[in-house]
Amino acid sequence: MTADTRQLKTWLAATARKDGDAFRQLYDATSSKLFGFALRILVKRELAEEVIQESFVSIWNNAASYQAGLAAPMTWMTTIVRNKAFDTLRRLDGAVEIDADNFDKEVMDALESVDPTPIEALQISDESKALARCFAKLESLHRQAIALAFYHDLSHSEVAEQLALPIGTVKTWVRRGLEKLRLCLTKLEGV
Repeated sequence: MTADTRQLKTWLAATARKDGDAFRQLYDATSSKLFGFALRILVKRELAEEVIQESFVSIWNNAASYQAGLAAPMTWMTTIVRNKAFDTLRRLDGAVEIDADNFDKEVMDALESVDPTPIEALQISDESKALARCFAKLESLHRQAIALAFYHDLSHSEVAEQLALPIGTVKTWVRRGLEKLRLCLTKLEGV
């Protein structure tokens, strides 16, 4: 069963109000896709099952913090699963190397690849398209640091820990990346 983005948003909103039936529908609609994503990271089925269980507990507890303007529901839930999976790998192996070039691709592959409806297509603003174009032009490590800080709501120190880098490096990458985004968007506005 594949649910459209609007339905997932509705179920997440109801889950935020602790609606068990909506949470069950959200789980039924997304768990197999999220499990597949966790399994690709962890390889072992039992670890992926554990991560999915922890992830849905987190989704239940944090549904009220979901912000539709920042990410699609599947993106938000995939991020939770990804972070739990990497936490598991770190716990098992002591360290995880994140391949920044494949980071975006893995997340995107895990998401549903349905074309937007005409109404959804109209809702995609020129500004968001411009931001996406400028974001894609950033160096992959800068893009990853900004994504972790802003899309995943991590502090600079959490980003530094996630990427196994000094906090000063992360702050520099985020600052430079945001400046490059500002300059790129300013150029596009002038066109």
